[in-house]
Amino acid sequence: MSSPQTTASEEAAASGAQLVVFDLDGTITRHDTLVPYVFGFLWRRPWRFAGLPRVLPALLRFLLRRAGLGEVKGAFIRSTLGGCTRAELQAWTERFVPRLLERGVFAHALEAIAQHRRDGDRLVLMSASPELYVPEIARRLGFDECICTRLRWNGDRLHGELDGENCRGDEKTRCFRLLRERHTGMRTVAYANGPSDLDHLELADRAVLVNGEAWTRVKASERGIQCADWR
Repeated sequence: MSSPQTTASEEAAASGAQLVVFDLDGTITRHDTLVPYVFGFLWRRPWRFAGLPRVLPALLRFLLRRAGLGEVKGAFIRSTLGGCTRAELQAWTERFVPRLLERGVFAHALEAIAQHRRDGDRLVLMSASPELYVPEIARRLGFDECICTRLRWNGDRLHGELDGENCRGDEKTRCFRLLRERHTGMRTVAYANGPSDLDHLELADRAVLVNGEAWTRVKASERGIQCADWR
């Protein structure tokens, strides 16, 4: 017997709807989102700046190639936001996200999202940024699904270390493959901006590298990936 998800995907595919996956930082937004999110929170609680030096050991291991970006990300979040309650962080998210969407996104990205919505496509936001605010961005932009980096919690309080893999590079590729399996028969479209995105972009039926650096554009072209400049 087919699952409800499979049936819905088959119906969507039959209607011509596509599975459209957007990256966030540098694709929809003009810049990184995690650092502004954290520092905006810290400016309102300046005593928390004292925790920043605790990220240095992880940063040193990264520079020595003994740790990945996920470890650095977890250490950064834990050292600055660790111990905060869900309510505190949600309150800041509800202030941060509207400002970000008002001033910090590419107009061309919003136009592309709106067009896909009009076409009846299924929209997925897939980002290495954390669950603290990515789901709220997805909700406000009208995405159907959100995949992002998960964090550990101690009950109602944030621990800060990653709960699973950093949703970047190989992990993004794995998640993209799973999306295709869940939505069998749907044509896939993907938008992203960085060299670590090329592998999952190559899996899409139509892929767009947004505002890529020169070297990344060359590699994208070699793989048959379209390049675009968004402003």
